[in-house]
Amino acid sequence: MSEAPVVQRPVSAERIHPGGLDLLVVPPRARTGWRVLPARVGAMCAVELQKLRHDRTELYTRAVQPALWLLIFGETFTRIRAIPTGGIPYLDYLAPGIIAQSAMFIAIFYGIMIIWERDAGILTKLLVTPTPRSALITGKAFAAGVKALIQAVVVIVIAALLGVAMTWNPLRLLGVAVAVVLGSAFFSCLSMTIAGIVLTRDRLMGIGQAITMPLFFGSNALYPVAVMPGWLQAISKVNPLSYQVDALRGLLLGTHAHLALDYGVLALAAALGIGSASSLLGRLAR
Repeated sequence: MSEAPVVQRPVSAERIHPGGLDLLVVPPRARTGWRVLPARVGAMCAVELQKLRHDRTELYTRAVQPALWLLIFGETFTRIRAIPTGGIPYLDYLAPGIIAQSAMFIAIFYGIMIIWERDAGILTKLLVTPTPRSALITGKAFAAGVKALIQAVVVIVIAALLGVAMTWNPLRLLGVAVAVVLGSAFFSCLSMTIAGIVLTRDRLMGIGQAITMPLFFGSNALYPVAVMPGWLQAISKVNPLSYQVDALRGLLLGTHAHLALDYGVLALAAALGIGSASSLLGRLAR
């Protein structure tokens, strides 16, 4: 007679883990360090962008100002030819500067939002979560960049309707998106840094209005650096907006640009802005 097959008995929980069944289920190890940072940044960015679903009027109203710059200022100075642009129609020369300007105007008042979150008690709740402060600031900064990118698309469409000769190369447009996001990240962090210093919305609004126009007129958005007086050229060289405009102009119009320097300055400025805003976030929440 053949022997009956031997049935293997399941190994009991006590033989594996003498402590009991509760030790059989081991929770996954929590992600720490650099692995958790991208997920937290993405989550904070998504939270910020969810606000656009409830109120899209900000995008519509902010499209009015760049449209007026292109329609009135650009068309007028194209006719009188008062500013040397190297043979490029002034409207074409102006369009990248207006893209950078509209992105800056969206980002520069981002500190008001974080002060509102402090007053509403939202910021305190965010700070007691495991989310690093740098991830919180980075998420907000890149959310500002995405909003500015939507605004840039609106300006590009208006400029195309006005006959501005721009490239439609996908790689160049991707470079435009990177420049817009990096510039907006810096200016939003600058605003949140100022918010961490002044602590109130009224003071921040006054300072924001005081620095936006000098940043804009102290760049190459409206005119070449060569026609500026010496002291204004020095300001333009340390103004991140000048490097953003230079990159946008080179990518969209094909003019000579220093793209490696432009992206390097924008990336460094964004990193320094994130660091300074993160260091002052605790002071803002007190």
